[in-house]
Amino acid sequence: MSRARTVVASLTSLLIGLTSCGVPDEKGAFDNDSTWALLPFNKLNEVNPILQASDGVFICPILKQEVKWEEKDVFNPAAIVRNGAIYLFYRAEDTIGKHAGTSRIGLAIGADGIHFTRMREPVLYPAEDFMKVYEWEGGIEDPRIVESEMGTYIMTYTAYDGKTARLCLASSTDLLNWTKHGLVLKNQFVDQWSKSGAIVTRQQGNKVIAEKINGKYWMYFGDTDLFVAASDNLIEWEPILDENGNLKSVLAPRPGMFDSRLVESGPFALRTEHGILLLYNGMNKDVDGDPGLPPGAYCSGQALFDSNDPTQLIDRMNNYFLKPDQPYEIEGQVNQVCFIEGLVPFNGQWFLYYGTADSKIGVAVMSNVPDAL
Repeated sequence: MSRARTVVASLTSLLIGLTSCGVPDEKGAFDNDSTWALLPFNKLNEVNPILQASDGVFICPILKQEVKWEEKDVFNPAAIVRNGAIYLFYRAEDTIGKHAGTSRIGLAIGADGIHFTRMREPVLYPAEDFMKVYEWEGGIEDPRIVESEMGTYIMTYTAYDGKTARLCLASSTDLLNWTKHGLVLKNQFVDQWSKSGAIVTRQQGNKVIAEKINGKYWMYFGDTDLFVAASDNLIEWEPILDENGNLKSVLAPRPGMFDSRLVESGPFALRTEHGILLLYNGMNKDVDGDPGLPPGAYCSGQALFDSNDPTQLIDRMNNYFLKPDQPYEIEGQVNQVCFIEGLVPFNGQWFLYYGTADSKIGVAVMSNVPDAL
């Protein structure tokens, strides 16, 4: 190990030992019987935010001009490990257009989970292609990423045309060049608002691999209730419907709690010895929500589904495990937001990446975990 890597490792250990701001106060303390949950995560407040807006430029293929593509905000990152490094895919916004800026997906790479070097240009963005009708000019948002058993990377993302958000999918073999595969929801659901696709996986060392259950891959999605879809090949998906032909709700908001207004998928779902673990985002109602939280606050929760039936909820934490409590989480493009979206097992720790107030990116760490759950 080089001297620089040794210093970084020492700093990381020190910060994890000193920082425990991810643990809520008494009102929000997690349940003592939630032995299935992934806890505790500690914010690295001494180094957060780890990524902020920058003046990077590229030539937009639609505008045919140079654009400062991450000038306004960077947030809501996905993460995956490849060749001993963490690849962080993040949503970046410019200041152009009528939808608070166009979003594109940028990439930063780091060897320690804290310090990252950015690519000069975005890796996934609206272009003159078959997806332009769905992606322009709101853009491409909020990636989540897993690896297939064959080593192909699958990214779910949101396309926003300025009116409707639609869940989409892309694939890559090298994390740099991406092929768009279109909409996840088709037929009668093409114009239905959909986003936040979290594919079910298993942990394999530093990797998270898409996992088949009963011969199918599974994905949680949604940002009101959570719904579920199944696939044979990770590319083509069929939503699970209820008896009335509507999307089947598998996780709903709860009155009076931190997730009283909506629930939205966090990173991938993880199949463990206890069941299918899903970390998710919850939004507090302005009225009749959790009185201990600000109106509209985004906090993080965890839910557990049956290992052999991904539609069956079997347990759920009553309270959040991460909440906005730092200045850059409390004030920004959208106030009072910790939005979890990227999670990786990395050298005996779990790194959880999240958007802060829709403006910057922070990280929280869980240490001393086994190679596989």
